[in-house]
Amino acid sequence: MNIDPRKKPLFRKVNTRTRGVRHHTGGDYRHERNTKQEKRNEADQVSRGSMHGRTQRGLDYTPLFRFLLSKVGEDWQAVHAEAISRIDREEPIFWLVARNEDEQKPYVRIGESSYFSGLYIDENGKLAKVAPDLRNEDLQPSCACCTHTFNGVSFVNRFKPEF
Repeated sequence: MNIDPRKKPLFRKVNTRTRGVRHHTGGDYRHERNTKQEKRNEADQVSRGSMHGRTQRGLDYTPLFRFLLSKVGEDWQAVHAEAISRIDREEPIFWLVARNEDEQKPYVRIGESSYFSGLYIDENGKLAKVAPDLRNEDLQPSCACCTHTFNGVSFVNRFKPEF
């Protein structure tokens, strides 16, 4: 998909807002030169491979989810067209937006501890929440170690272990 360069994309390449995020960068080619493996590859006439060894670390679609939540009540065709022009692929849209009635959920868990309101397209072609009355106070965290969020806001309730 072609992303419109004039508009801000609705995804982030790495989560740069969290403290202590390690990006697991690899070694440089200068540390591989003149090694036994490199000499064996040269003898076998094997090329050393690509020089641009970029790793796919995943994408953070939180800006997309916030965009979709801000467009609740608006025409789905316009919202969909705008979202498509600002993301790399269409699939993440439908993590939140149900395509049919069977897929509708009051909330959707994205990742380990992020929850977002479930969305669907109503009979008038408008984007709507599956459970509009669902609030942050209604949800309970599943563990004590993570910061759980609902639509970007930390959970009000604290973890209660089950005995």
